Amino acid sequence: MLSFEEAREKVITAVRVIRGSLATETLELSRACGRVLAQPLTADRDYPPFDRSIRDGFALRAEDAVPGATLRCIGEIKAGSGFDGVVGPGECAQIMTGAAVPSGADAVVMIEHVSIDGERVTLSRSASRGQSIVARGKEARAGQQLLAPGTRLGYAEMALAGQVGSAHVSVFKRPRAAILSTGDEVVDVSATPGPLQVRNGNSIALEALAALSGAEGAPLGNAPDEKKELRRHIERGLEADLLIISGGVSMGKYDLVEMVLSELGAEFVFDSVAIRPGRPAVFGTCRGKPVFGLPGNPVSTMVTFELFVAPAIDVLSGAEPRPLAIFRARLAHALHERSELTHFLPARVQNVRGEPEVSALPWQGSGDIVTVAESNAFLIVSPEKLDWDAGEMAAVLPRRGLL
Repeated sequence: MLSFEEAREKVITAVRVIRGSLATETLELSRACGRVLAQPLTADRDYPPFDRSIRDGFALRAEDAVPGATLRCIGEIKAGSGFDGVVGPGECAQIMTGAAVPSGADAVVMIEHVSIDGERVTLSRSASRGQSIVARGKEARAGQQLLAPGTRLGYAEMALAGQVGSAHVSVFKRPRAAILSTGDEVVDVSATPGPLQVRNGNSIALEALAALSGAEGAPLGNAPDEKKELRRHIERGLEADLLIISGGVSMGKYDLVEMVLSELGAEFVFDSVAIRPGRPAVFGTCRGKPVFGLPGNPVSTMVTFELFVAPAIDVLSGAEPRPLAIFRARLAHALHERSELTHFLPARVQNVRGEPEVSALPWQGSGDIVTVAESNAFLIVSPEKLDWDAGEMAAVLPRRGLL
């Protein structure tokens, strides 16, 4: 049976193979956060476009910057304001952060290191050439590529695009993720369930996860445990860029998803992974589209989406798959597991004395959505080490959007 790392790599490889050319659209920059660039972003001019002071202080000639020297201030330079003068021997000009360094000056002394008496400025320390100055073009040269196609736009990337005047950006369209739940016991979230029915929380969770991952969710509702209806729903789902099915992938009499997909010509890459929850996870391709069959228990659905569906959405968005954001935290308590599978246990991470500390939460198995809603992470316990002492450092996967 595949490890979750091996299964994840197989998903990424398969989706890269079947991904065709991606459609693009042009958006106002303010609406492009989280989207993926389709064209390179280049510098429209040198950055900075002038020798820029990075301190409030006095612009001067470095050779004049001798402790105890007194210079004559010949003017003041604000950010965005020009200065026609030239700083000569024995002279300086007061300058603000972000302002252009005047001709003749090659260093800036911080205002904290001088004493001022009218036009007389006395230095308390020396300065070297280029001190507190960013030279023109030091950050980027005109025409230089700043962001490559495939870059996801976060706040820093958007600020950079704004700086170079890209009020509109070309980005790849979000992939459409068809979302289908299955099961005769499932009813709409707005319905009053019977004593043996459950509301369709999985589709709600999957639509939210798809949006957090960069896709546009396309909910298809719920398919009953009947082949003809299930086939009709799946064929609708294959019109999207990827299809995510929850439920119907275990070994029960009415778990029909794999059977129907096979009849539609699906090629399966895997149908189980060595994890708990989520062992019966299925992945394959059908009619050139990635298809995921996720176990129907809600915690299994959430874990397998994060491990396997999220990187596929990255690829279909035109980006490189983002690595799992696994980090290490100190265990707050001893832990003893018994399994040949890698466990993803609902957990709570908090900051204790400046370090992350993780506690596994008591839970009732893969249907326990109440406990997952109290968690902010999953504690990962591999079969190579099942017994843990309090204080040991353990692997933690944050819940998407919470840490």
